[in-house]
Amino acid sequence: MGYSMLSGTRAPVRVWTDLSTVDSGALDQLRNIGSLPWVHGVAVMPDVHLGKGATVGSVIAMRQAVSPAAVGVDIGCGMTAVRTSLSAADLPDDLGALRSAVEAAVPVGFAAHGEALDPRRLHGVRSAGWDAFWRGFGDLHPRVRQLETRARRQLGTLGGGNHFCELSIDMSDSRVWVLLHSGSRNIGKELAERHMAVARDLPHNADLPDRDLAVFLAGTPEMAAYRRDLFWAQDYARRNRELMLALVCRVLRDALPAVGFEAPISCHHNYVAEETYDGVELLVTRKGAIRAGRGELGIIPGSMGTGSYIVRGLGNTEAYASASHGAGRKMSRNKARKAFTVDDLVAQTAGVECRKDAGVVDEIPGAYKDLETVMAQQTDLVEVVHHLKQVLCVKG
Repeated sequence: MGYSMLSGTRAPVRVWTDLSTVDSGALDQLRNIGSLPWVHGVAVMPDVHLGKGATVGSVIAMRQAVSPAAVGVDIGCGMTAVRTSLSAADLPDDLGALRSAVEAAVPVGFAAHGEALDPRRLHGVRSAGWDAFWRGFGDLHPRVRQLETRARRQLGTLGGGNHFCELSIDMSDSRVWVLLHSGSRNIGKELAERHMAVARDLPHNADLPDRDLAVFLAGTPEMAAYRRDLFWAQDYARRNRELMLALVCRVLRDALPAVGFEAPISCHHNYVAEETYDGVELLVTRKGAIRAGRGELGIIPGSMGTGSYIVRGLGNTEAYASASHGAGRKMSRNKARKAFTVDDLVAQTAGVECRKDAGVVDEIPGAYKDLETVMAQQTDLVEVVHHLKQVLCVKG
């Protein structure tokens, strides 16, 4: 599709969707971002929608600065996917028992494990350095240090909202995939909110058009503290998905002992990375966007009834080598609850073994943008490798 330019900004804001379809509030946020003196440029993904401070679906490249709101509160939120040796025909006709087994193995919503998981006792956990990782907890913001026990017990848990665990079928060869979407749980949120509060009170942010866009500047103790906590939380989120994947794979092995698993694909979509564009070293924040460097594999999900895509990045530097993180919401959760009924949810998730009750009506496919349209708008950012359709979905 290519992009269009948003007018009225100091830095270039390139938009990979029809500007007429973007909510006016989101456009205002993008103009506010594009006016910040530290911003080198902004790439707006086709799943863009209103967020807190910064829009969801935006990639913001800054010089010597970073805005915590441009990362979001679920630091390190992202996706993991793994292809199994199973085909659709290997799955039982009734997936209800398998869904119950996944829900028993992976706590959802606000729930946590009764005791912290021991990664050494989980088959398939590849990460090393667990002792060093947890020693780093003592260096985090002093106000979160009393949360270590909770953080340990929440590692390997799903959370709620749009987080999910799915079994999906490849539309081309009927292979079964496992997909996970989750982040840094409560500890990431606690860290993000504390640093956002610090940033809002810094003198250089006093005259910003939106104080939620407050930034930390390179070379300051506040920036150093945020980056320390940020990178720890990003690692927590990655390890969280790895442990959950091990738990789900164990469920599959118990039910279908012949199953095998390929190497997983994993990507953050709320995070910061140090990258160079236009010969300039930049801090790139992706809030609701994945990295799509040339040849890199990524995951773009839709909703609980519309499937997902495994993609390969094309390395488009005008988009800071990025792509959308999903379909993106087209209405808020409150609007979705008013607009749709449980009967609508049942109809829109036909053929998917999942919750079909009032507690997840706000996650109904109709509350999201059309995934096929979103994919068509970023053909210069990614190429499709696998098109998947879920048959089982676990939500908090």
